[in-house]
Amino acid sequence: MDWTDSAACLSEDPELFFPISQQGPGRAQVERAKAVCRRCGVRQACYDFAIRTKQPHGVWGGADPEERRAATAWARTA
Repeated sequence: MDWTDSAACLSEDPELFFPISQQGPGRAQVERAKAVCRRCGVRQACYDFAIRTKQPHGVWGGADPEERRAATAWARTA
C-alpha cells in the first residue's frame, strides 16, 4: 500500500491544493488546503515526497511552495 492511498485529500477536489495565486482569494484556498493536511495521517510522507521530488506548486504535506523553498534553503545552509 502506498502512502497516497491513505491521504486525507483523496476525497477533496485536487484543485483546492493548487491555487492560482497565494495572494487575495488564493490565500484562503491555501488555508483550506492546509486544514485538510492537518487532519491527514500521512502528512509527513506527503511533505517528504514534495521535498524529494522538488514539487514547485501546490500544497503538499501542509506546506505551500514558499514554505518548502525556505525549508530546503535552511537545510542547505545547516
